[in-house]
Amino acid sequence: MWKKHPKALPFLFFSEMWERFGYYLMIGIFTLYLEDSVDGFNLNTKDSASLYGTFIALVFFTPFLGGLIADRYLGYRKSIILGGLLMGAGYCIMGIHDLNTLYIAMTLVILGNGFFKPNISTLLGNVYSTDQHKHQKDEGYNIFYMGINVGAFICNFFGAAMQNIFGWAGAFALAGVGMFIGVITFMVGTKHYKAYDTRKPLQPGDLPLWKILALVILPCLVFGFIGWKINGDGYIFDSNSTDAFIFACLPVLAFYTVLLIRSNKDERPAMGAMLSIFAVVILFWAIFKQNGSALNTWANKYTERHISGTTADVFSTLKQSKTVTYKPDSIIKTDALFRKIKKDGKEIKEWAYPDYFKNMAPGTLPAEGASIHVWAPNLSQSINPFWVIALTPLVVAFFTWLRRKGKEPSTPTKIAFGLLVSALSVLVMVAAVKAGHNGAEKVSVWWLIGSYGIVTIGELFLSPMGLSLVSKLSPVRITSLMMGGWFLSTSIGNKLSGILASKWDQYDDKSSYFWLNFILLGSAAVFLFVLLKWLNKVMKEKGVN
Repeated sequence: MWKKHPKALPFLFFSEMWERFGYYLMIGIFTLYLEDSVDGFNLNTKDSASLYGTFIALVFFTPFLGGLIADRYLGYRKSIILGGLLMGAGYCIMGIHDLNTLYIAMTLVILGNGFFKPNISTLLGNVYSTDQHKHQKDEGYNIFYMGINVGAFICNFFGAAMQNIFGWAGAFALAGVGMFIGVITFMVGTKHYKAYDTRKPLQPGDLPLWKILALVILPCLVFGFIGWKINGDGYIFDSNSTDAFIFACLPVLAFYTVLLIRSNKDERPAMGAMLSIFAVVILFWAIFKQNGSALNTWANKYTERHISGTTADVFSTLKQSKTVTYKPDSIIKTDALFRKIKKDGKEIKEWAYPDYFKNMAPGTLPAEGASIHVWAPNLSQSINPFWVIALTPLVVAFFTWLRRKGKEPSTPTKIAFGLLVSALSVLVMVAAVKAGHNGAEKVSVWWLIGSYGIVTIGELFLSPMGLSLVSKLSPVRITSLMMGGWFLSTSIGNKLSGILASKWDQYDDKSSYFWLNFILLGSAAVFLFVLLKWLNKVMKEKGVN
């Protein structure tokens, strides 16, 4: 696969694979952990989705600063190693059942990803900067992206087994081990990318780090505090955390606007093109990142997970399933089975017993006291990475074939089609809602498999292409900073995904929820197609495709 590529690629591939193994194992169980009424934190769907959205938003917010520090001071290798160690430590302590410890663990992961994520992507781009490999950059990012998804695919099977055997703490500890393996792998391959680890000195007009901290980071903290406090419990958007995050984004958005205005006439068109695409793909991430919230809820509550016979035996042996018993009338409702929620401004108790049977089709319920095997819902998180692994070689081969014929579309064109295809995937979930009579009955997992399959095609057209675009268009002196901008758009989209998912229970007709997602993605696709002529002109002027 990578014989004709730089020797650095396999080391970066496996480093990223193990890093994503840890991250996606953690993400796959995070909301399930928060909502667990016995061993977790007993949160309802709204609160868990809101915290999930804030967490993954901040995870992709910090690359803005991590990329800048790497550009100016630490360099890429030191930043990647530091980030990996912070994330590994965060995963290991996340399973400690204490809310303050959970917040500390989340903070370590947030900071660690800020140092790791933008810099390994930038280092990969630098490796492909030579004349020998420049034409392979898109293909290299596609292969690198497949490494991400190999880790994301296998992690959920190990996570389910560890959770069933050792509980939540065991699963989170395994995520930490995966991250540490990624750091070791990266260090082993140092000689292959040492020469590409270059720091960029300040250029005339560039702001030093202390000024950025004073003009951007400090205002972020101040604006975030104002957002948290400004409207009390009434909120402006969704919750105090959402208000704080959106307010905190304002200084960073202003920073990138000033960066564009102060750029010279040669840099400005390319920077304008990048920022335009950053803005549009926010809506892609807002829908795509619901895999860990709304679609996780769909897998847990609305998907038929019952297995029997040999399949049940295999899943049970591999610790990928658990037994649930049907006890409709004989359940003793203890305090442990209730959670406190707010309704009409008052705190009440809501019965939180995990009842798999409540929306099974008539005639399919077992006898009272009978038990069935169900596969772990977090396994659904492996569907998307499975499709990435299966489809990446086909997508790479398709674009290679077009390139040989001189018909390969430009990177912005690929991103535009990625948005369009992703929008079509949401229509599969609209059909799934209809098939299950709006949640009254569970539906086949094939609906999720189909939806993930289509959105994965869109993802492969968009996500690795976005990384490639930044590497192609960004001025050399601020490449990691602009890579941080790509991840900032991911961050905002991630938070929007949490806001959308937190409204799940407010939609009596679940198809309306998915129609909203379709409209948002479809609008983003149309907007980018309108910009396409200008974007392609900028790419041509820069001498890249």
